Amino acid sequence: MTEDTIAAVATALGEGSIAVVRVSGPEAVERIAPLFRSKTDLREAKTHTVNYGWIVDPADGAVVDEVLVTVMKGPRSFTAEDVVEISTHGGIVAVQSVLELVLRSGVRMAEPGEFTKRAFLNGRIDLAQAEAVIDLIRSKSNRAFQVARRQSEGALSKKIVPLRRQLIELLAHVEVNIDYPEHDVAEMTASAITETCGKVLEAVRGLLKTAAEGKILREGIVTAIVGRPNAGKSSLLNALAQDNKAIVTDIPGTTRDIVEESVSLSGIPLRLLDTAGIRETSDVVERIGVERSRGALNEADLILLVLNHNEPLHEDERRLLEELEGRPVIVVVNKIDLPGRLELDEVRSRFEAERIVEISAKEGTGIEALERAVSKLFFGGSIESEDLTYVSNARHISLLHGAAKSLQDAMGAAEEGIPIDLIQIDIAAAWEQLGEIVGDSVGESLLDQIFSQFCLGK
Repeated sequence: MTEDTIAAVATALGEGSIAVVRVSGPEAVERIAPLFRSKTDLREAKTHTVNYGWIVDPADGAVVDEVLVTVMKGPRSFTAEDVVEISTHGGIVAVQSVLELVLRSGVRMAEPGEFTKRAFLNGRIDLAQAEAVIDLIRSKSNRAFQVARRQSEGALSKKIVPLRRQLIELLAHVEVNIDYPEHDVAEMTASAITETCGKVLEAVRGLLKTAAEGKILREGIVTAIVGRPNAGKSSLLNALAQDNKAIVTDIPGTTRDIVEESVSLSGIPLRLLDTAGIRETSDVVERIGVERSRGALNEADLILLVLNHNEPLHEDERRLLEELEGRPVIVVVNKIDLPGRLELDEVRSRFEAERIVEISAKEGTGIEALERAVSKLFFGGSIESEDLTYVSNARHISLLHGAAKSLQDAMGAAEEGIPIDLIQIDIAAAWEQLGEIVGDSVGESLLDQIFSQFCLGK
Protein backbone atom coordinates (compact mmCIF):
# COMPACT_ATOMS: atom_id res chain seq x y z
CA MET A 1 0.00 0.00 0.00
CA THR A 2 1.21 3.52 -0.75
CA GLU A 3 1.69 6.06 2.01
CA ASP A 4 0.72 9.39 0.42
CA THR A 5 -2.64 10.67 -0.83
CA ILE A 6 -3.20 11.81 -4.42
CA ALA A 7 -5.86 13.74 -6.32
CA ALA A 8 -6.79 14.58 -9.91
CA VAL A 9 -9.76 15.51 -12.05
CA ALA A 10 -11.34 12.23 -13.20
CA THR A 11 -13.53 13.76 -15.92
CA ALA A 12 -12.69 15.59 -19.13
CA LEU A 13 -12.01 19.30 -18.73
CA GLY A 14 -14.57 21.61 -20.28
CA GLU A 15 -18.20 22.58 -19.88
CA GLY A 16 -20.53 19.85 -18.62
CA SER A 17 -23.20 19.06 -16.08
CA ILE A 18 -20.74 17.70 -13.50
CA ALA A 19 -17.03 17.13 -12.98
CA VAL A 20 -15.37 14.73 -10.55
CA VAL A 21 -12.27 15.31 -8.44
CA ARG A 22 -10.92 11.96 -7.28
CA VAL A 23 -8.81 11.59 -4.12
CA SER A 24 -7.16 8.33 -3.07
CA GLY A 25 -4.85 7.36 -0.23
CA PRO A 26 -4.71 6.65 3.50
CA GLU A 27 -5.59 10.27 4.38
CA ALA A 28 -8.27 10.84 1.72
CA VAL A 29 -11.13 11.26 4.20
CA GLU A 30 -9.08 13.21 6.76
CA ARG A 31 -7.85 15.71 4.15
CA ILE A 32 -11.25 16.38 2.55
CA ALA A 33 -13.34 16.49 5.76
CA PRO A 34 -12.24 20.07 6.74
CA LEU A 35 -13.20 21.30 3.25
CA PHE A 36 -16.69 19.79 3.34
CA ARG A 37 -19.58 21.53 5.08
CA SER A 38 -22.56 19.27 5.65
CA LYS A 39 -24.78 17.74 8.30
CA THR A 40 -22.54 14.68 7.99
CA ASP A 41 -18.91 14.70 9.12
CA LEU A 42 -17.00 12.79 6.43
CA ARG A 43 -14.93 11.13 9.15
CA GLU A 44 -18.13 9.48 10.39
CA ALA A 45 -19.64 8.79 6.97
CA LYS A 46 -20.26 5.16 6.14
CA THR A 47 -18.41 3.62 3.23
CA HIS A 48 -20.05 3.70 -0.20
CA THR A 49 -22.32 6.61 0.64
CA VAL A 50 -23.04 9.84 -1.22
CA ASN A 51 -23.11 12.96 0.97
CA TYR A 52 -24.60 16.35 0.05
CA GLY A 53 -23.00 19.64 1.08
CA TRP A 54 -20.59 22.41 0.07
CA ILE A 55 -16.86 22.69 -0.49
CA VAL A 56 -15.62 25.69 1.50
CA ASP A 57 -12.28 27.43 1.80
CA PRO A 58 -11.15 26.76 5.41
CA ALA A 59 -9.16 30.00 5.37
CA ASP A 60 -12.23 32.26 5.31
CA GLY A 61 -15.22 29.90 5.17
CA ALA A 62 -16.19 31.05 1.66
CA VAL A 63 -18.34 28.59 -0.27
CA VAL A 64 -16.61 27.35 -3.42
CA ASP A 65 -19.26 25.01 -4.83
CA GLU A 66 -22.28 22.88 -4.01
CA VAL A 67 -21.21 19.24 -4.27
CA LEU A 68 -21.92 15.57 -3.71
CA VAL A 69 -19.10 13.69 -2.00
CA THR A 70 -18.82 9.91 -2.33
CA VAL A 71 -16.84 7.99 0.29
CA MET A 72 -15.42 4.53 -0.50
CA LYS A 73 -13.17 3.05 2.14
CA GLY A 74 -10.48 0.55 1.25
CA PRO A 75 -10.08 -2.14 0.30
CA ARG A 76 -13.53 -1.90 -1.31
CA SER A 77 -12.54 0.73 -3.87
CA PHE A 78 -10.88 0.88 -7.26
CA THR A 79 -7.44 1.55 -5.80
CA ALA A 80 -8.05 -0.65 -2.71
CA GLU A 81 -7.37 2.53 -0.68
CA ASP A 82 -9.72 5.06 0.89
CA VAL A 83 -11.24 7.03 -2.00
CA VAL A 84 -13.23 10.28 -1.92
CA GLU A 85 -14.86 11.55 -5.10
CA ILE A 86 -16.13 15.15 -5.19
CA SER A 87 -18.82 15.77 -7.82
CA THR A 88 -18.81 19.49 -8.61
CA HIS A 89 -20.57 21.56 -11.23
CA GLY A 90 -18.98 21.11 -14.63
CA GLY A 91 -16.80 23.85 -16.00
CA ILE A 92 -13.15 24.77 -15.73
CA VAL A 93 -13.47 27.40 -12.97
CA ALA A 94 -15.54 25.28 -10.56
CA VAL A 95 -13.47 22.12 -10.84
CA GLN A 96 -10.11 23.93 -10.76
CA SER A 97 -11.16 25.86 -7.66
CA VAL A 98 -12.08 22.64 -5.86
CA LEU A 99 -8.91 20.87 -7.02
CA GLU A 100 -6.71 23.75 -5.81
CA LEU A 101 -8.28 23.57 -2.35
CA VAL A 102 -7.72 19.82 -2.24
CA LEU A 103 -4.07 20.18 -3.22
CA ARG A 104 -3.56 22.96 -0.67
CA SER A 105 -4.82 20.61 2.04
CA GLY A 106 -1.67 18.51 1.66
CA VAL A 107 -2.76 16.11 -1.08
CA ARG A 108 -0.37 15.48 -3.96
CA MET A 109 -1.32 15.83 -7.64
CA ALA A 110 -1.61 12.37 -9.19
CA GLU A 111 0.62 11.30 -12.04
CA PRO A 112 -0.96 9.99 -15.28
CA GLY A 113 -2.53 6.59 -14.62
CA GLU A 114 -1.55 6.58 -10.96
CA PHE A 115 -4.98 5.53 -9.69
CA THR A 116 -4.90 2.44 -11.91
CA LYS A 117 -1.24 1.87 -11.02
CA ARG A 118 -2.18 1.83 -7.33
CA ALA A 119 -4.97 -0.65 -8.05
CA PHE A 120 -2.30 -2.91 -9.59
CA LEU A 121 0.33 -2.37 -6.88
CA ASN A 122 -2.27 -2.99 -4.17
CA GLY A 123 -3.22 -6.31 -5.75
CA ARG A 124 -6.75 -5.43 -6.79
CA ILE A 125 -6.05 -6.06 -10.50
CA ASP A 126 -3.16 -7.55 -12.46
CA LEU A 127 -1.17 -5.76 -15.15
CA ALA A 128 -3.17 -7.16 -18.08
CA GLN A 129 -6.37 -5.91 -16.45
CA ALA A 130 -4.78 -2.52 -15.78
CA GLU A 131 -3.74 -2.14 -19.42
CA ALA A 132 -7.29 -3.03 -20.49
CA VAL A 133 -8.53 0.12 -18.74
CA ILE A 134 -6.92 2.34 -21.36
CA ASP A 135 -8.37 0.11 -24.09
CA LEU A 136 -11.82 0.67 -22.59
CA ILE A 137 -11.33 4.41 -22.82
CA ARG A 138 -9.97 4.31 -26.38
CA SER A 139 -12.42 1.75 -27.80
CA LYS A 140 -13.46 2.67 -31.33
CA SER A 141 -16.40 0.28 -31.61
CA ASN A 142 -18.81 -1.63 -29.43
CA ARG A 143 -17.00 -4.90 -30.20
CA ALA A 144 -13.65 -3.40 -29.19
CA PHE A 145 -15.24 -2.15 -25.98
CA GLN A 146 -16.59 -5.63 -25.19
CA VAL A 147 -13.15 -7.18 -25.78
CA ALA A 148 -11.50 -4.58 -23.52
CA ARG A 149 -14.18 -5.09 -20.87
CA ARG A 150 -13.50 -8.82 -20.75
CA GLN A 151 -9.78 -8.12 -20.53
CA SER A 152 -10.40 -5.77 -17.60
CA GLU A 153 -12.36 -8.55 -15.91
CA GLY A 154 -9.34 -10.86 -16.22
CA ALA A 155 -10.25 -12.98 -19.28
CA LEU A 156 -6.66 -13.07 -20.58
CA SER A 157 -5.19 -13.50 -17.11
CA LYS A 158 -7.37 -16.56 -16.52
CA LYS A 159 -5.72 -18.17 -19.53
CA ILE A 160 -2.16 -17.11 -18.65
CA VAL A 161 -2.12 -18.10 -14.96
CA PRO A 162 -2.80 -21.86 -15.52
CA LEU A 163 -0.03 -21.96 -18.16
CA ARG A 164 2.45 -20.46 -15.71
CA ARG A 165 1.32 -22.98 -13.10
CA GLN A 166 2.11 -25.88 -15.46
CA LEU A 167 5.55 -24.45 -16.15
CA ILE A 168 6.40 -23.84 -12.49
CA GLU A 169 5.41 -27.41 -11.67
CA LEU A 170 7.66 -28.58 -14.50
CA LEU A 171 10.51 -26.42 -13.16
CA ALA A 172 9.99 -27.86 -9.67
CA HIS A 173 10.41 -31.40 -10.99
CA VAL A 174 13.52 -30.35 -12.90
CA GLU A 175 14.97 -28.81 -9.72
CA VAL A 176 14.35 -32.03 -7.78
CA ASN A 177 16.16 -34.07 -10.42
CA ILE A 178 19.07 -31.62 -10.44
CA ASP A 179 19.43 -31.24 -6.66
CA TYR A 180 18.66 -34.81 -5.58
CA PRO A 181 19.77 -37.16 -8.34
CA GLU A 182 20.39 -39.93 -5.79
CA HIS A 183 16.68 -40.07 -4.80
CA ASP A 184 14.20 -42.28 -6.57
CA VAL A 185 11.96 -39.47 -7.90
CA ALA A 186 10.00 -39.37 -11.12
CA GLU A 187 12.66 -39.06 -13.76
CA MET A 188 12.38 -35.92 -15.81
CA THR A 189 12.73 -37.44 -19.23
CA ALA A 190 12.84 -35.66 -22.55
CA SER A 191 9.36 -36.90 -23.37
CA ALA A 192 7.92 -35.42 -20.15
CA ILE A 193 9.48 -32.02 -20.86
CA THR A 194 8.28 -32.15 -24.44
CA GLU A 195 4.75 -33.11 -23.39
CA THR A 196 4.28 -30.26 -20.88
CA CYS A 197 6.00 -27.63 -23.01
CA GLY A 198 3.99 -28.83 -26.01
CA LYS A 199 0.66 -28.32 -24.21
CA VAL A 200 1.64 -24.83 -23.08
CA LEU A 201 2.97 -23.97 -26.54
CA GLU A 202 -0.31 -25.05 -28.13
CA ALA A 203 -2.23 -22.75 -25.78
CA VAL A 204 0.14 -19.84 -26.46
CA ARG A 205 -0.24 -20.32 -30.20
CA GLY A 206 -4.01 -20.38 -29.73
CA LEU A 207 -3.83 -16.95 -28.11
CA LEU A 208 -1.54 -15.65 -30.85
CA LYS A 209 -4.08 -16.70 -33.49
CA THR A 210 -6.34 -13.96 -32.17
CA ALA A 211 -3.59 -11.33 -32.27
CA ALA A 212 -4.25 -9.98 -35.78
CA GLU A 213 -7.99 -9.67 -35.15
CA GLY A 214 -7.43 -8.28 -31.67
CA LYS A 215 -5.07 -5.61 -32.94
CA ILE A 216 -7.65 -4.61 -35.56
CA LEU A 217 -10.36 -4.28 -32.91
CA ARG A 218 -8.00 -2.24 -30.72
CA GLU A 219 -6.44 0.06 -33.31
CA GLY A 220 -8.83 -0.09 -36.26
CA ILE A 221 -8.20 -0.73 -39.96
CA VAL A 222 -6.57 2.08 -41.92
CA THR A 223 -8.78 2.12 -45.01
CA ALA A 224 -7.92 4.06 -48.16
CA ILE A 225 -10.82 4.88 -50.49
CA VAL A 226 -9.23 5.23 -53.94
CA GLY A 227 -10.34 5.51 -57.53
CA ARG A 228 -10.69 7.94 -60.40
CA PRO A 229 -12.30 11.35 -59.95
CA ASN A 230 -16.11 11.32 -59.75
CA ALA A 231 -16.30 7.59 -59.01
CA GLY A 232 -18.15 8.35 -55.78
CA LYS A 233 -15.39 8.01 -53.19
CA SER A 234 -16.62 10.91 -51.06
CA SER A 235 -20.20 9.67 -51.37
CA LEU A 236 -19.04 6.28 -50.06
CA LEU A 237 -17.30 7.90 -47.09
CA ASN A 238 -20.46 9.87 -46.30
CA ALA A 239 -22.59 6.73 -46.58
CA LEU A 240 -20.34 4.78 -44.21
CA ALA A 241 -20.09 7.71 -41.77
CA GLN A 242 -23.82 8.38 -42.12
CA ASP A 243 -22.99 12.07 -42.32
CA ASN A 244 -21.91 14.65 -44.91
CA LYS A 245 -18.23 14.66 -43.97
CA ALA A 246 -16.86 15.15 -47.48
CA ILE A 247 -17.92 17.59 -50.21
CA VAL A 248 -19.75 15.82 -53.05
CA THR A 249 -20.20 17.46 -56.49
CA ASP A 250 -20.44 16.35 -60.11
CA ILE A 251 -17.18 18.18 -60.79
CA PRO A 252 -14.23 15.74 -61.07
CA GLY A 253 -11.32 16.48 -58.73
CA THR A 254 -13.37 18.06 -55.93
CA THR A 255 -11.34 16.25 -53.25
CA ARG A 256 -7.82 17.68 -53.23
CA ASP A 257 -6.59 16.48 -49.83
CA ILE A 258 -7.16 13.42 -47.66
CA VAL A 259 -10.35 13.49 -45.59
CA GLU A 260 -10.32 11.25 -42.50
CA GLU A 261 -13.25 9.77 -40.61
CA SER A 262 -13.55 6.92 -38.08
CA VAL A 263 -16.51 4.58 -38.41
CA SER A 264 -17.60 1.22 -37.03
CA LEU A 265 -18.58 -1.37 -39.63
CA SER A 266 -20.31 -4.39 -38.06
CA GLY A 267 -18.24 -3.87 -34.93
CA ILE A 268 -15.00 -3.42 -36.91
CA PRO A 269 -13.42 0.03 -36.46
CA LEU A 270 -12.26 1.62 -39.72
CA ARG A 271 -10.21 4.78 -40.14
CA LEU A 272 -11.41 5.93 -43.54
CA LEU A 273 -9.15 8.01 -45.77
CA ASP A 274 -11.04 9.64 -48.64
CA THR A 275 -8.34 10.41 -51.19
CA ALA A 276 -8.06 12.61 -54.24
CA GLY A 277 -9.04 10.94 -57.50
CA ILE A 278 -6.07 9.16 -59.10
CA ARG A 279 -5.50 10.40 -62.65
CA GLU A 280 -2.97 12.23 -64.78
CA THR A 281 -3.44 15.97 -64.26
CA SER A 282 -1.69 19.23 -65.07
CA ASP A 283 -3.26 20.98 -62.04
CA VAL A 284 -0.44 21.50 -59.52
CA VAL A 285 -2.68 21.31 -56.45
CA GLU A 286 -4.57 18.25 -57.70
CA ARG A 287 -1.25 16.54 -58.55
CA ILE A 288 -0.16 16.95 -54.91
CA GLY A 289 -3.47 15.38 -53.84
CA VAL A 290 -2.87 12.44 -56.20
CA GLU A 291 0.61 11.94 -54.72
CA ARG A 292 -0.89 11.88 -51.22
CA SER A 293 -3.46 9.36 -52.44
CA ARG A 294 -0.58 7.15 -53.60
CA GLY A 295 1.02 7.45 -50.16
CA ALA A 296 -2.24 6.49 -48.40
CA LEU A 297 -2.58 3.56 -50.80
CA ASN A 298 0.82 2.19 -49.80
CA GLU A 299 0.19 2.52 -46.05
CA ALA A 300 -3.39 1.23 -45.92
CA ASP A 301 -4.44 -2.02 -44.25
CA LEU A 302 -7.51 -2.12 -46.51
CA ILE A 303 -8.14 -0.55 -49.91
CA LEU A 304 -11.62 0.22 -51.19
CA LEU A 305 -11.20 0.69 -54.94
CA VAL A 306 -14.25 2.58 -56.17
CA LEU A 307 -15.30 2.12 -59.82
CA ASN A 308 -18.09 3.95 -61.61
CA HIS A 309 -20.80 1.55 -62.83
CA ASN A 310 -21.97 4.24 -65.24
CA GLU A 311 -18.65 4.62 -67.13
CA PRO A 312 -16.41 2.26 -69.14
CA LEU A 313 -13.23 1.10 -67.44
CA HIS A 314 -10.54 3.77 -67.81
CA GLU A 315 -6.88 3.01 -68.50
CA ASP A 316 -5.98 4.55 -65.10
CA GLU A 317 -8.34 2.05 -63.45
CA ARG A 318 -6.86 -0.87 -65.39
CA ARG A 319 -3.43 0.09 -64.07
CA LEU A 320 -4.84 0.30 -60.53
CA LEU A 321 -6.49 -3.10 -60.85
CA GLU A 322 -3.20 -4.62 -61.97
CA GLU A 323 -1.22 -2.76 -59.32
CA LEU A 324 -3.51 -3.82 -56.47
CA GLU A 325 -3.61 -7.56 -57.20
CA GLY A 326 -2.46 -9.45 -54.10
CA ARG A 327 -3.27 -6.51 -51.82
CA PRO A 328 -6.15 -6.43 -49.27
CA VAL A 329 -8.60 -4.88 -51.73
CA ILE A 330 -12.37 -4.75 -52.04
CA VAL A 331 -13.61 -3.44 -55.38
CA VAL A 332 -16.64 -1.23 -54.82
CA VAL A 333 -18.73 -0.82 -57.96
CA ASN A 334 -20.65 2.37 -57.23
CA LYS A 335 -23.63 4.08 -58.89
CA ILE A 336 -25.56 0.89 -59.69
CA ASP A 337 -28.67 3.10 -59.73
CA LEU A 338 -27.42 4.37 -63.11
CA PRO A 339 -27.17 2.46 -66.43
CA GLY A 340 -24.27 0.02 -66.51
CA ARG A 341 -21.35 0.75 -68.84
CA LEU A 342 -18.54 -0.83 -66.77
CA GLU A 343 -16.81 -3.96 -68.10
CA LEU A 344 -17.46 -6.11 -65.01
CA ASP A 345 -16.07 -9.25 -66.65
CA GLU A 346 -12.65 -7.64 -66.79
CA VAL A 347 -12.87 -6.77 -63.08
CA ARG A 348 -14.04 -10.28 -62.18
CA SER A 349 -11.11 -11.80 -64.07
CA ARG A 350 -8.74 -10.16 -61.57
CA PHE A 351 -10.64 -10.44 -58.26
CA GLU A 352 -12.75 -13.10 -56.59
CA ALA A 353 -16.50 -12.53 -56.53
CA GLU A 354 -16.48 -12.02 -52.73
CA ARG A 355 -14.03 -9.13 -53.21
CA ILE A 356 -16.41 -7.27 -55.56
CA VAL A 357 -19.34 -5.37 -54.08
CA GLU A 358 -21.98 -3.44 -56.02
CA ILE A 359 -23.49 -0.43 -54.25
CA SER A 360 -25.24 2.87 -54.67
CA ALA A 361 -23.68 5.25 -52.16
CA LYS A 362 -26.27 7.86 -53.10
CA GLU A 363 -29.20 5.60 -52.21
CA GLY A 364 -27.41 3.65 -49.46
CA THR A 365 -27.89 0.25 -51.08
CA GLY A 366 -25.25 -2.48 -50.89
CA ILE A 367 -23.58 -1.14 -47.73
CA GLU A 368 -24.45 -4.34 -45.81
CA ALA A 369 -22.76 -6.40 -48.53
CA LEU A 370 -19.67 -4.23 -48.15
CA GLU A 371 -19.72 -4.83 -44.38
CA ARG A 372 -19.83 -8.59 -44.99
CA ALA A 373 -16.93 -8.37 -47.44
CA VAL A 374 -14.76 -6.50 -44.92
CA SER A 375 -15.66 -9.01 -42.19
CA LYS A 376 -14.86 -11.92 -44.53
CA LEU A 377 -11.50 -10.43 -45.50
CA PHE A 378 -10.26 -9.79 -41.96
CA PHE A 379 -12.23 -12.18 -39.75
CA GLY A 380 -13.13 -15.07 -42.04
CA GLY A 381 -16.76 -13.97 -42.16
CA SER A 382 -17.58 -13.16 -38.55
CA ILE A 383 -16.07 -11.94 -35.31
CA GLU A 384 -16.05 -14.51 -32.54
CA SER A 385 -19.04 -13.68 -30.40
CA GLU A 386 -18.73 -16.11 -27.50
CA ASP A 387 -15.06 -16.11 -26.54
CA LEU A 388 -13.91 -12.51 -26.71
CA THR A 389 -10.44 -13.21 -25.31
CA TYR A 390 -8.55 -11.51 -28.11
CA VAL A 391 -4.90 -10.61 -27.61
CA SER A 392 -4.73 -7.02 -28.83
CA ASN A 393 -1.92 -5.37 -26.85
CA ALA A 394 1.39 -5.16 -28.76
CA ARG A 395 3.35 -5.82 -25.55
CA HIS A 396 1.35 -8.97 -24.84
CA ILE A 397 1.78 -10.19 -28.42
CA SER A 398 5.55 -9.70 -28.23
CA LEU A 399 5.78 -11.58 -24.91
CA LEU A 400 3.66 -14.45 -26.23
CA HIS A 401 5.95 -14.76 -29.25
CA GLY A 402 8.95 -14.77 -26.90
CA ALA A 403 7.38 -17.45 -24.70
CA ALA A 404 6.58 -19.57 -27.75
CA LYS A 405 10.19 -19.40 -28.92
CA SER A 406 11.51 -20.32 -25.45
CA LEU A 407 9.17 -23.32 -25.31
CA GLN A 408 10.22 -24.42 -28.81
CA ASP A 409 13.89 -24.13 -27.78
CA ALA A 410 13.23 -26.20 -24.65
CA MET A 411 11.48 -28.92 -26.65
CA GLY A 412 14.23 -28.97 -29.27
CA ALA A 413 16.93 -29.21 -26.60
CA ALA A 414 15.08 -32.08 -24.87
CA GLU A 415 14.86 -34.03 -28.12
CA GLU A 416 18.59 -33.52 -28.70
CA GLY A 417 19.44 -34.84 -25.24
CA ILE A 418 20.76 -31.56 -23.83
CA PRO A 419 21.23 -31.70 -20.00
CA ILE A 420 18.05 -30.72 -18.16
CA ASP A 421 19.78 -27.96 -16.16
CA LEU A 422 20.32 -26.16 -19.48
CA ILE A 423 16.79 -26.87 -20.69
CA GLN A 424 15.58 -25.35 -17.42
CA ILE A 425 16.81 -21.93 -18.63
CA ASP A 426 14.38 -21.90 -21.57
CA ILE A 427 11.46 -23.14 -19.46
CA ALA A 428 12.14 -20.45 -16.85
CA ALA A 429 12.34 -17.82 -19.63
CA ALA A 430 8.87 -18.81 -20.90
CA TRP A 431 7.50 -18.66 -17.35
CA GLU A 432 8.98 -15.18 -16.87
CA GLN A 433 7.66 -13.90 -20.20
CA LEU A 434 4.13 -15.06 -19.42
CA GLY A 435 4.52 -13.48 -15.98
CA GLU A 436 5.30 -10.11 -17.53
CA ILE A 437 1.85 -10.12 -19.16
CA VAL A 438 0.03 -10.29 -15.82
CA GLY A 439 2.69 -8.28 -13.97
CA ASP A 440 4.13 -11.02 -11.74
CA SER A 441 7.59 -10.28 -13.08
CA VAL A 442 7.94 -6.72 -14.31
CA GLY A 443 10.37 -3.87 -13.64
CA GLU A 444 9.54 -0.42 -12.29
CA SER A 445 10.65 1.33 -15.48
CA LEU A 446 8.21 -0.72 -17.55
CA LEU A 447 5.39 0.06 -15.13
CA ASP A 448 6.16 3.77 -15.42
CA GLN A 449 6.13 3.49 -19.21
CA ILE A 450 2.80 1.64 -19.27
CA PHE A 451 0.93 3.91 -16.88
CA SER A 452 2.32 7.11 -18.39
CA GLN A 453 0.02 6.45 -21.37
CA PHE A 454 -3.03 6.92 -19.14
CA CYS A 455 -4.79 10.23 -18.65
CA LEU A 456 -4.77 12.11 -15.35
CA GLY A 457 -7.46 10.92 -12.99
CA LYS A 458 -7.47 7.33 -14.25
